[in-house]
Amino acid sequence: MQTQAVRVRNLRKTYGDRTVVDGVSFEIERGETFALLGPNGAGKSTTVEILEGYRRRTGGDVEVLGVDPATGGLDLKARLGIVLQSTGQSGLVTVREQLRQFAGFYPDPRDVDEVIAAVGLEAQAKTRISKLSGGQQRRVDVALGIIGRPELLFLDEPTTGFDPHARREFWELIRRLQAEGTTIVLTTHYLDEAAQLADRVAVIAAGRLQAIGPVAGFGGDAARVPVVRWVEDGMPRHERSEDPFAFATALAARLGAAPAELEIVRPSLEDVYLELVGETTADAVPGAAVQKKGAVR
Repeated sequence: MQTQAVRVRNLRKTYGDRTVVDGVSFEIERGETFALLGPNGAGKSTTVEILEGYRRRTGGDVEVLGVDPATGGLDLKARLGIVLQSTGQSGLVTVREQLRQFAGFYPDPRDVDEVIAAVGLEAQAKTRISKLSGGQQRRVDVALGIIGRPELLFLDEPTTGFDPHARREFWELIRRLQAEGTTIVLTTHYLDEAAQLADRVAVIAAGRLQAIGPVAGFGGDAARVPVVRWVEDGMPRHERSEDPFAFATALAARLGAAPAELEIVRPSLEDVYLELVGETTADAVPGAAVQKKGAVR
């Protein structure tokens, strides 16, 4: 059996003369949780839809569980779980009825009541889906995604609209799936969610892969350089420094006093992500680089 659940080589997708995915390559190991991040319009959703078999690629090679998703049939689809941003659930049936229907589509489904318990909907099992809260309906989405016992699970913005407590409970559910060996591809705009759940992270911007690597130390050597943040003349400033304490001392000497709101931090995943996306935007938009440079001293 291949050790990779997903293999992507030089993936391209164009619409006429517009390129939305431009030479993207990566691999995802079996049992890994892989977060694909990027701003709206970056090409990440197109990339995921190609992996799911919903969209045809223009060029490159793609394998999902050893099969080209462009030609994979029901056998491949039975091995996948997909949780879209929104689904076409029937609001007139109960949670248990909906799951029983979907379980019938798969050769080796999970037990319906086991799945209901896993997503925390035991009390709502006999409730019509239309009567559930938004967060509870999202749990039904996840239940439908895992009922078929997927080898590979795609989660597209799974916790959008969740309150903080519901997000934490959802994370625990994902950790249980991880412990079972499920491979997960996660797209999310919540950088803390990616940091909590993912083994590795990739950032796509302007259709290209900007960086890829483990969450710890993501972004390479630059990501490990501390950042000094302070407020000067009413404006927030920040600068990386190999010796942040010496930098802060020199800064205080220049200003004649300790600067307001001084802090020294290690860059978070969000810091590195915003820097990567900001650099891409600066390259693509005339004048953006000047504006970005002016914001940092």
